[in-house]
Amino acid sequence: MRRTLLPSLLLVLIPVLPAAAQQVQRQEGRAYAPAGGRLLYRETHWLQGPPETRSRLVLYRCADGRAFARKWMTPQGSAQTPDFAFEDARSGYQEGLQGSAAARTVYVREDARAERVSRAIAIPADAVVDAGFDAAVLTHWEALQGGRSVAFQFLLPSRQRLVPLKLQRSGAVTWQGQPAEQLQMRLDAWFGFAVPAVTLVYARTTPRLLQFSGTGNVRDEHGRYPQVRVEFPDLPVAATPAELVAARQQPLVSTCAG
Repeated sequence: MRRTLLPSLLLVLIPVLPAAAQQVQRQEGRAYAPAGGRLLYRETHWLQGPPETRSRLVLYRCADGRAFARKWMTPQGSAQTPDFAFEDARSGYQEGLQGSAAARTVYVREDARAERVSRAIAIPADAVVDAGFDAAVLTHWEALQGGRSVAFQFLLPSRQRLVPLKLQRSGAVTWQGQPAEQLQMRLDAWFGFAVPAVTLVYARTTPRLLQFSGTGNVRDEHGRYPQVRVEFPDLPVAATPAELVAARQQPLVSTCAG
C-alpha cells in the first residue's frame, strides 16, 4: 500500500462574490526540493473575504508557469473545517470534502480511469481540514507562544479518516532577515504508517505562514508525495475579481514536460 503522508498546506477558493462585498488578494508561493533547492512547482493563491469566512483558490503551476492543478476551499462550519476540492490534470487525481455541517462526505479518485470513492464522515468543529490548519495556528497562537502544545484531528482524504496531530512551538528563528517562530506538527499516536513531522515558520509580529517544510499534497510524476519546502516570502497583494474569474476558468495542462 502506498504510504499516506501529511498534506501540505495549502489551498483553494469559492464562488466569486461581488467586488463590493469581498476584497480579493493574491499571494505567490514556490515549492522547492529540500535537497539541492530545485524549483518543483509554483503556487498562486487568491484569497477572498475576512479570515473567519475566507475562501481560497489555488493554482498549482509548472516551473514555467502553466497551471496543472487547482484547489478550491469554501467556508463550512468553522474556519478550521472548510469544504475543499482538489484536482490534478496530469493524472486525473481528485480529493475533497463536501456537504453540510450535519452531513459531510470525503472523496478520492486515484486517477482519470478510476471511480470516485466516497465516504460519509463526521467532522468535529475543532478538527482541521486541509489549509484550515492555518486558522488553527492563528486561533492558538498565544498558547503556542506560551509553550503549550495543541492537539487536534486532521483529515487525511486519501485514507478517508481523521488522525490525531500535535502542534507545538520549536523556538524563535530568523527567516530571510525577519523575526519568526518555528512550529512542528506531528502524529500524536501510532497508526501503523509513518508520517514525517511537518515544520512551519510563521512571522512573529503579524503571524502569517512564511515556510512549510514536509510532505507536500501535490504528487510527483510517479504518483508519490515528495518532501518539499514551500516559501511565501511576500505579503498578499490586491487583485481584481476579473483575475479571480480567470484563474477559476483557466485550463489545466496534462504535463509539465516540454
